[in-house]
Amino acid sequence: MLEFHCHGAAHSRAPHSRKAPKSMDPRIRELSEYAAGLSYGELPDEVVHECKRKLIDTLGCAIGAFDAEPARIARAVAGRYSSDAPARIFGTLKKTSAEHAAFANGTMLRYADFNDAYFNKNSGHPSDTFAGVLALGESVHADGKAIILATTLAYEGFCNFSDILPREQGWDYVLFGVVGGALSAAKLLKLDAARIGQAIALAVTPNLALEQTRMGELSHWKGCAAANAARNGVFAATLAEAGLTGPDDAIVGKAGLQHAVGKFEWAPFGGRGGPFRVCETHLKYFPAVVHSQSPIAVAIELHGKVKPAEIESIVVDSYWVANRYTNRASPLWQPGTRETADHSLPYIIAAALIDGTISEKSFDEDRLRDPRIADLMKRMILREKPEFTQLHPVKWPCVIEVTMQDGKQHSASVEYFKGHAKNPLSDNEVEHKFRELTAGRLEAGQADRILETVWKLDTLADIGQLIDLMAIKGAV
Repeated sequence: MLEFHCHGAAHSRAPHSRKAPKSMDPRIRELSEYAAGLSYGELPDEVVHECKRKLIDTLGCAIGAFDAEPARIARAVAGRYSSDAPARIFGTLKKTSAEHAAFANGTMLRYADFNDAYFNKNSGHPSDTFAGVLALGESVHADGKAIILATTLAYEGFCNFSDILPREQGWDYVLFGVVGGALSAAKLLKLDAARIGQAIALAVTPNLALEQTRMGELSHWKGCAAANAARNGVFAATLAEAGLTGPDDAIVGKAGLQHAVGKFEWAPFGGRGGPFRVCETHLKYFPAVVHSQSPIAVAIELHGKVKPAEIESIVVDSYWVANRYTNRASPLWQPGTRETADHSLPYIIAAALIDGTISEKSFDEDRLRDPRIADLMKRMILREKPEFTQLHPVKWPCVIEVTMQDGKQHSASVEYFKGHAKNPLSDNEVEHKFRELTAGRLEAGQADRILETVWKLDTLADIGQLIDLMAIKGAV
């Protein structure tokens, strides 16, 4: 097998400066100066604590998806590379370059669609950025406080895009991740504002990804696109550290990002007039698209009240997302892959009505062909309620009304699903999710050691001490 070697920059790092050149693209200058100026001492206790909660959740998702086919492929590819500043692949702990560790680990943590979510004007999964934070953090021997600060910055960069850019423009949300990843990587590399600006330009210009990733019958790439963004964010910052420059006016220029997405101003940054966004993201209680979390909760409430075989019709009232299901010839009404099924509200609602829950087993190959699920889907209608659309995303309302063959009707509703920032999981529930996802994959006591280490992350001298604990028994 060929072995490729990736070597870090040989020069010494530039002294830290909070100011970027006045000639720099104004949107990039604002973001780079914010990143350069933010210090760990400015982070409130609740931000530090929430970073730990999000990390526990994300590591559980990664370990839980270790055996998935895309994860195996990503690990095999990453294993071809080595580096004089290596990072390790979760599970096997094999060393590779930071970029390839970010891709392999990012594929694992994203695969099951179980990591956190954020939605304002647009949506995404900001914990995708942990893949780059942990990989580069290990490569440079960052301590726990540096990891927390980099995580906070990654969330700020990622979620600010969600606050300002409207959805469904044709560009995939992983653009948010590559910029957030470049910010966090640049901070870990201790770059000054000028070089952070170059890292942002080098992240934005080549990484405007297509939303076709999430259209039609979904492929492996649906779970890998964010991992690719994490890899490219690390690469952009590494290039900037080495002195490579990016295009002028990568955002505001004639052919810059704003040419594609429209003009924008940043929303207030966390600690600079706005709340820190890591505290405003939602943790999923079920392994499926965030728009399914409210419908799942409602369907589970109805599960004990109805017999699926006796259901005449199912009417699901939701916000604008219901309009994705008007075309019954769409793969969302007849999912053939796990990736499609976990984005199919009809499939997920039918499975929850039958089983009373949604788990990884809900997406097994035999379940995708379960005639009971297909039969319930045929009796289901999804429709938008304009008043629900007006409430979203402050609230996530859903009402399901089931009419039985004897004419009796049952209905249930929810506004804030379990795990929503306004209906959050407790620390014990976050730990429970981690243990459920990692059960059978870790040695006795290993989950306890990982949890203890993350809860004490701010005292950790080297993030490698946490990565040491990420070996999976029998991993190859």
